Amino acid sequence: MRSRIVVLAAALVAATVVPASTATAAPADADAALDRALGKLVTTEGGPPGVIVLVQRGDDLQVHRAGVAELATDVVIDADAHLRVASVAKAFSGATALSLVQQGVLSLDDTIAERLPTLPKAWGKVTLEQLLHHTSGLPDFITSESAQAALAESLTVPPPPSQLLDFVADEPLGFEPGSEYKYSNSDNIAVGLMVEAATGKPYADVLREQVYEPLALTNTSLPVGVEMPEPYVHGYDVSATPPEDVTQVIAAGWSWASGGIVSTAADLNRFARGYVGGKLFSGKTRDAQLDLIKGHSEPTGPGKNTAGLAIFRYKTKCGTVYGHTGNTPGYTQFIAASNDGSRSVTFSVTTQVRQDLGAPFPQLRKAEELAVCAALA
Repeated sequence: MRSRIVVLAAALVAATVVPASTATAAPADADAALDRALGKLVTTEGGPPGVIVLVQRGDDLQVHRAGVAELATDVVIDADAHLRVASVAKAFSGATALSLVQQGVLSLDDTIAERLPTLPKAWGKVTLEQLLHHTSGLPDFITSESAQAALAESLTVPPPPSQLLDFVADEPLGFEPGSEYKYSNSDNIAVGLMVEAATGKPYADVLREQVYEPLALTNTSLPVGVEMPEPYVHGYDVSATPPEDVTQVIAAGWSWASGGIVSTAADLNRFARGYVGGKLFSGKTRDAQLDLIKGHSEPTGPGKNTAGLAIFRYKTKCGTVYGHTGNTPGYTQFIAASNDGSRSVTFSVTTQVRQDLGAPFPQLRKAEELAVCAALA
């Protein structure tokens, strides 16, 4: 089990207003189709024990559920129960950095050499914009052999954030910065460190000031260890027999600004609406964020994916949304909203699902698209 969790941990670590003619289903029909898909998802081999989906159309908030919050009970998942957001935390670090760009505290042209001079000189010309776009070329720290060995030895006690990139400090850039797209957990670790360097404050404090408080996220936090606030949704490794509870196996500090946040479905919905809807920054900063390039989130989100700055566009059969996905042992996440924030969806399941793990990834993507269809109906 220990080796399997270490491998899974390597994966630690979108929105235009849609015309009425594009959303073909009535809201009630779209909601019913989503409910059917969720029921199939939790009964599919390899499927999650539980799923909760929040769909909001204007002021109309609908909560869709299937399965249970904990296998030992028959309790369904509550919208205010805590869960790990995985790489959706990258959207939070992007929100923090871009808010500081809007305020003039950071610039998208700031480089690693300028803000983080103790990092390798070979990385020096990488900019904040490239980090947020995943075009930096930084090697992914969590997939390195040294990080995997350290993780295996210390799952519950992580190194401090300032040491996370030490695992790949001797590695060169994978490509010329800005020349291609490659998703890397190292990018958002560097973003968090830039935030600290620019403000002189711990990243968690700046995250609270720039994101939690403006968007009224009262149940969101960035823990260091394995602790989970009560109540929480249990996450499972369903490849084990019986499924193994992995909720508190890996410390959040191992992914930090790249994937360590704990939140709730309700808070994630508020975040998606505010982040995509322009409540945290606007104007040239938002225009830069939506400068899209070829790339996809991890795991791939519904429809056709393209990448912005700490955000992804998802063009589906029912219309276009912007947001982020994430996966970590025990959890898979998808959040998105229309570009004015008026239509939103959050989709949380209680096992790790991604394309290279096989079933039920196709079923998950289909259900995510139906959730988008319901939001845009």
